[in-house]
Amino acid sequence: MTEPYVQKEIVGEVAYVEFFHPTHNSLPSNLLAKLAHEITLLGNDEAIRVIVLKSGGDRTFCAGASFDELVSIKDKDEGLRFFSGFANVINAMRKCPKFIIGRVQGKAVGGGVGLAAATDYCMATKYSSIKLSELNVGIGPFVVGPAIERKIGLSAMSQIAINANTFFDAEWAKGKGLYTEVFSNVEALDAGIVELTQLLVKYNPDAMVRMKKMLWTGTDHWDELLLERAAISGELVLSDFTRETLKRFSK
Repeated sequence: MTEPYVQKEIVGEVAYVEFFHPTHNSLPSNLLAKLAHEITLLGNDEAIRVIVLKSGGDRTFCAGASFDELVSIKDKDEGLRFFSGFANVINAMRKCPKFIIGRVQGKAVGGGVGLAAATDYCMATKYSSIKLSELNVGIGPFVVGPAIERKIGLSAMSQIAINANTFFDAEWAKGKGLYTEVFSNVEALDAGIVELTQLLVKYNPDAMVRMKKMLWTGTDHWDELLLERAAISGELVLSDFTRETLKRFSK
């Protein structure tokens, strides 16, 4: 696999949405837009009962935003548009009336941790360590922060946000509530996902819709909040400090 994509596969009443990018499944703006669009469409499809979010490859679930796009930002408007990408996906997942099951087969960094946190039930392999590296490059996990804090709490969120150079292993993430189950390998993970989704498609769909709404109580303001956070990141990325830091990382 060399070409980036967002694609879906329908298996009965379960939709598998898969994204891929050859650079460790980092997500440029166009893929983020496609991902948000696909999730919204599937949420409105009455034939679909459950959505599984996954990525291609076997080493990295998602390395976050596209570094190439990050270093090319020239002004605040570009910064806002860039950082709004993950905001739009998280809000699409939040508003989707279907349960979204996360399949995390490998490392998650930055925005990738945000995607995992925005799923309703996240399953992973033991290789799925997590890191919030944003502070290390001069910005911060402002956009994904609300989703992560909602899932693992402010204390755990602060640990991984401040210790921005460290990967925290899958068992740590499970203990904090990000992952519900951790499997020894991808085969076991996929079997676990099939078992769960086959249970979910038998449940009352109206009950699941109402439960999803209940689980996301208190997030109705996130359309505005995440855009505000995107503006903060868009401003910080233009600072001299961040510019110099990004230059070092790009060498």
